[in-house]
Amino acid sequence: MPPQDTEANRFSARAARYVRVGANVGGVAAKIAATRLFGLDPNSVRGAADLAAALGGLKGPIMKVAQLMATVPDLLPSDYAAELTKLQSDAPPMGWAFVKRRMTAELGADWQRQFASFEHKPAAAASLGQVHRARAHDGTALACKLQYPDMQSAVEADLRQLEWLLAIHRRMNPPIDTTEVAGEIGARLREELDYEREAKHVALYRAMLASTPEVRVPRVWAALSTRRLLTLDWLEGDKLLAHKGDDIAARNRLAVAMFKAWWQPFSRFGVIHGDPHLGNYTAFMEDGAPQGINLLDYGCIRVFPARFVGGVVDLYHGLLRGDDALVVHAYETWGFRRLSRELVETLNIWARFIYGPLLDDRERTIADGVKPSEYGRREAFRVHRALKEKGPVRVPREFVFMDRAAIGLGAVFLHLAAKLNFHRLFNEAIEKFSVDRVAARQRAALEAAQLSAKEG
Repeated sequence: MPPQDTEANRFSARAARYVRVGANVGGVAAKIAATRLFGLDPNSVRGAADLAAALGGLKGPIMKVAQLMATVPDLLPSDYAAELTKLQSDAPPMGWAFVKRRMTAELGADWQRQFASFEHKPAAAASLGQVHRARAHDGTALACKLQYPDMQSAVEADLRQLEWLLAIHRRMNPPIDTTEVAGEIGARLREELDYEREAKHVALYRAMLASTPEVRVPRVWAALSTRRLLTLDWLEGDKLLAHKGDDIAARNRLAVAMFKAWWQPFSRFGVIHGDPHLGNYTAFMEDGAPQGINLLDYGCIRVFPARFVGGVVDLYHGLLRGDDALVVHAYETWGFRRLSRELVETLNIWARFIYGPLLDDRERTIADGVKPSEYGRREAFRVHRALKEKGPVRVPREFVFMDRAAIGLGAVFLHLAAKLNFHRLFNEAIEKFSVDRVAARQRAALEAAQLSAKEG
């Protein structure tokens, strides 16, 4: 096909995507605007269900955008956000004829000879691609993640709709300025399309967690991978929720593994997994019991400057000691600007909620007696009310995925009902912390993984 025809097809696909997404999201956005303009109940269950149905029917990257929207404070009414967090990113799988054409495009006409076996039916289908089980010629079980066609056009169309929705939001004089949000979400989502980059993320995590036996990281099969195809070891494991009914010791082991998988890379290397979704982990078994987790997906990885990590640790120490100056310094390090005393006190409401389990030196559940359905709602309401009076506050770009990941990790602990001393786990993670040490470790790890030190 001539290059101009290919580009025309991509433009057509993008234009069609604009129409479908715009019609669905636009109708719901209008409802949200109307409820606020005319003082109606913004938390209408009907409206929330409409939003979930509109986005859930589209599949593709808009699903990831929708789930991200749900984690940005005040972007949507609470019931709308609750509905979006329930969305599943399962997409209709490609048929075998389609898969063969895509695999030929990635590995060549003889691609099937490069595997001992390759299952026709996908083991999983998600928003950007689907996973097929395969076997290498040496007998190793493989997971082959194959990207759907024309995802770049779909992503760009969906991100334009996100920008449009955020523009509407800003016109409503919200207490939180989301100017930086679209840029951060767009950067991370575009990175997820690059499976060569994701392969480097896998190498990075293998290096960072090499001495953490509770977390298993697969190997990359470079000869069977491309920019749109990623082949990894297949890691056998159970869904985490299959162990909700296990004894407390088993649930605690899984929770400790999750904690280490997230906090150790961040506190020691300035790297976070920005998508702690239950589908990205499985529990590996030994002697009939879960012993740790398999980390399966590496698309949404965020590398922070070492100074940002310093801000996270400074805020912890500031809240622990009641050191107001250190707390303000931490917020400024993160990128918050023009902070009045009232705004700092308001931000501290949310900070004490997020940091609460880390500040409490005792064994406890993450919710500590609060109903899971009510967890965080009181704090979110207080923050919203206070910012309405004292705001607006602009959310720094780097804060978006940090907050999202922390909330997602807390949700995993809620599901497992684990009872741990989070304070001691956190202090082990930040033992001998210094910004210079994080910067040095980060440089070494990124060079080993052949990743750029700049993520932005």
